[in-house]
Amino acid sequence: MTFTFTTMASPVGELKLVANGSRLAAILWENDKPNRVRLGSLSEAPDNPILVRARQQLTEYFAGTRNRFDLELDFVGTDFQKKVWQALLTIPFGETRSYSQIAEQIGNPSAVRAVGAANGKNPISIVAPCHRVIGASGKLTGFAGGLEAKELLLTLEGCRGKTGRLEGF
Repeated sequence: MTFTFTTMASPVGELKLVANGSRLAAILWENDKPNRVRLGSLSEAPDNPILVRARQQLTEYFAGTRNRFDLELDFVGTDFQKKVWQALLTIPFGETRSYSQIAEQIGNPSAVRAVGAANGKNPISIVAPCHRVIGASGKLTGFAGGLEAKELLLTLEGCRGKTGRLEGF
């Protein structure tokens, strides 16, 4: 399977936007682990309409003028991973959830670690907001883009109060 891609500069580093036909399949970080997201061969196609729309919507998000994405997505993963990723899409802008809350939401409250693993494999970062998932204590935990990027995204969304504690629980 051949995927197309383009890149864009962002406040969290260069992002690689990947499409499968007319659907967004991945947003990869500048220093992403090579096997975190499995994709076929990639060919550059900056004029692919979904990539143009994704780049525009991400630019608006980073400028603070967009808080919802309107893109066709193509999640490639196991059924369990897809359940977790769909749950991520329900977390409102400016709010956070814990891994245990996501596990409960998908009907498997004992799968907290599996939810964490699926969250780490989320291929469509930012749009499927895995950055909004934090530890039950409110502590920031692992993130493919790095904890600095996670904190920047949460701050952009207003999830950090003046005390530095996460809001939204």
